[in-house]
Amino acid sequence: MTDRTSRQIHLKSRPAGMPRPENFELAEVSVPEPGPNQVLVRNIWMSVDPYMRGRMMDRESYVPPFQIGAPLDGGAVGVVEVSNHPDLKPGDHVTHMMGWRERFVTDGGGLARVDGSAAPLQAYLGVLGMPGLTAYSGLLRIGEPKEGETVFVSAASGAVGAVVCQIAKIKGCRAVGSVGSDEKARWLTDVAGIDAAVNYKKVPDLEVAIANACPKGIDVYFENVGGAHLVAALNLMNSFGRIPLCGMISQYNLEKPEPGPWNLVLAVAKSLKLQGFIVTNYLDMLDDFQRDMTKWIGEGRIKWHETVSEGIETAPQAFLNLFTGGNFGKMLVKLSEG
Repeated sequence: MTDRTSRQIHLKSRPAGMPRPENFELAEVSVPEPGPNQVLVRNIWMSVDPYMRGRMMDRESYVPPFQIGAPLDGGAVGVVEVSNHPDLKPGDHVTHMMGWRERFVTDGGGLARVDGSAAPLQAYLGVLGMPGLTAYSGLLRIGEPKEGETVFVSAASGAVGAVVCQIAKIKGCRAVGSVGSDEKARWLTDVAGIDAAVNYKKVPDLEVAIANACPKGIDVYFENVGGAHLVAALNLMNSFGRIPLCGMISQYNLEKPEPGPWNLVLAVAKSLKLQGFIVTNYLDMLDDFQRDMTKWIGEGRIKWHETVSEGIETAPQAFLNLFTGGNFGKMLVKLSEG
C-alpha cells in the first residue's frame, strides 16, 4: 500500500461581493488505495469558470452550492494511476467534475475517456468541453443565426464568447465582439477572423461604438455580460432578433442588485426573443457538437487562447482573475504533467 496525499482547495467562507483569497483555504488529505471497481485519478488540468461564483452562495440553483470546509469541484482532466475497474486502465485520460484537488478515488462514475488526438488534453475543458458546447448550443439552438445576419457577442475573447464568434463566421454571419483590451481585440480579428471588435474600456460611448461595428443592426446578441452591454444591444437589435442569455458576469459580485435595463420594453416593440439557458439543457446536441467541433478544429476554422496558472495553490487567484479581466481566453490551472 502506498501512502498518497492530495492537496485540495476548500471554501473557507462565503464571499460577500467580490470574492477574496481569504474565502479559500488549501488543505492536504490522505488518499486511500482504490478498492474493488475503483480507480485512483491524478488531475493534470482543471478549469475555473464564472458560474462557480453562484455556487459559493447558499441558495437554491440549478447546481448545489459549495459547502463550507469542503473541497470545491469543477471540470478537470486527469490520468488513471491505479485501476481496479474493468473499463479503465492505468494511463487512461479522463474528464470529470472533480477538479480543485490533485488526486481522488472514484468508482468511475462521471469519468469520460478522452484520447487527445483531436486537440491537446486541456481543450476538453475549453473548445471541446463545457464552454464549447455552451457556445454551440446557445448560438445554434436559441440564436438561430442565418447567413448574412449580424451576431454581436459580449466577453467575446472568453472561453465561450470566442467560440460563439467563430461559429457565427462558419455560419456565414458578420461577427462582432466586445472585449476589454486592444490585445484581445486584435486576436479576435487577426487570429480568430471575426469582422470587428470593440474595446469597451476605451470607447467614449459603448452604444455608438457597437453601432459603428454593426451598421445593419444586430440580429443575434449572445449575452455574457449584462448591464450597459444589454442596454446597448436592445437599442440596436433588429426586429425578430434573438438574445441567448448565457451569463451576466457584471452582476455576479454585486452586493445590491442594479435596476434592470430601462429599455427592456423594446423586446415587445421589436418582437425579440430573450432566452436564458444552461448547457445541460442541450445535452441532446452533444454528439453533433463533438462531430462538428472536431471537424472545424481539424480544418483550422476554430482557434482558441489559454491563460494558464500552475499549481493547485494558484487556483483561487486564477478564479478571481475571471472577474477583473485577468484571463485571456480559457482560464486553466495546470496541476501536473500528463
